[in-house]
Amino acid sequence: MKSLRLPTILGLLCRPKNTASVIAPSFAAAQARWTHTDETTSLPKVPPTTPFVPDVETFLTLIGRGLKQHASKFPTWDALFTLKSEQLRELGIEPPRTRRYLLRWRQRFREGRFGPGGDLKYVYNGIARLGVLETEKSPLLTLRHAVNFPNHKSVATTPRPQLVRPKGYKVKGVGTVVGPYALPGKNGTSVVRVTEGMWEDRRGHKVDGGERRRAEVRFKRGIAERKAMRERGLM
Repeated sequence: MKSLRLPTILGLLCRPKNTASVIAPSFAAAQARWTHTDETTSLPKVPPTTPFVPDVETFLTLIGRGLKQHASKFPTWDALFTLKSEQLRELGIEPPRTRRYLLRWRQRFREGRFGPGGDLKYVYNGIARLGVLETEKSPLLTLRHAVNFPNHKSVATTPRPQLVRPKGYKVKGVGTVVGPYALPGKNGTSVVRVTEGMWEDRRGHKVDGGERRRAEVRFKRGIAERKAMRERGLM
């Protein structure tokens, strides 16, 4: 029995060297597969265009901050959503905060987080029409909703399943649609037009030098004001 066990024990002692030579190729192959998978999954997702955002120029116009001037640098929609920060810098999109801003809005668009009017379905030459849909719940209750409808039709002639209720727009009073960038249109309708900076995240402005220098700036201003008052004999 002992003579039978000895080879087994010796085999166990020698196994790490042998198994390493066997496992190494399979590990290398697995590592290659992981690398290939990472490269594939790391490719940026290119979202489809929408009726309100049909091309590069419109997207850059909506997000504002002067990015519209760079529209010609992106030959295709795919290029807009696949170029990395270093490549954007080579294209001359400066300063860095502008590139970061563009990257943030690209990610928002991928996730379907649009600005005002982003979910409009019927848009023609950058203009969408909004009307009022009335639903009578009872003789004393009538609900009114803002809806987007095709340009060549009216709310009444459009089948209800085809009407779109955009976010951020509502009916004020009897028949006035109100919401971001909604303007009065013809025949009691309203229109929403693609406007530069419509989705722009407005940058705040510093008050008295911002949070870090505010106390210092206000202290020096107080000294200057008191000095001026003493010179005028008011103190």
